[in-house]
Amino acid sequence: MDKNAKTVLQLASVVVVMGGLAYASVPFYDWFCRVTGFGGVTQEADAGSDVILDKTIKVKFDASKDKDMMWEFKPHQLEMEVKIGETGLAFYEAYNPTNRPIAGQASYNVAPYEAGGFFSKIDCFCFTEQVLMPGERVDMPVTFFVDPEIVEDRDAKFVKEITLSYTFYEIDLPEDTAALTQQGLAVETETKETSNEG
Repeated sequence: MDKNAKTVLQLASVVVVMGGLAYASVPFYDWFCRVTGFGGVTQEADAGSDVILDKTIKVKFDASKDKDMMWEFKPHQLEMEVKIGETGLAFYEAYNPTNRPIAGQASYNVAPYEAGGFFSKIDCFCFTEQVLMPGERVDMPVTFFVDPEIVEDRDAKFVKEITLSYTFYEIDLPEDTAALTQQGLAVETETKETSNEG
């Protein structure tokens, strides 16, 4: 193999390896954030804390939408005071003012970032996609607690309030909802054509 062909082969190998690393970095980064709370990513828990401290922390609630998301979306409460380790329950409201079904998925984080590893959700609307029919309004709960270990953490022990933020994005409708919507449109078109003929 001549020198030029060897160089080309080495460069191609570098490109393949770098592409593989880039592909793997997204799920690895997501896993890292979930495990450590880095970047304000919260934790998930199957049940509440066994320990409740006689110390409170303020939790604030924030809502936003992607610029293309047509829903209205807001928290029911702007803030609440909970004991560290106590299970809290908050609600967000979503409303679809359009004449079509819209599916949405919420991304989330907490601020300050150092609190992310100690903010645990037991149940949340953000765990699954949400579908709102035209004119539908829903209350969506989030059940959470602040891990008592926060008071032992070098940085997080100074946190006095945590802001939980959600951003809703429009996503593709699930296949079954999309199929029903297509059937509904077909029936509506057929009814209009029949009435026009009459």
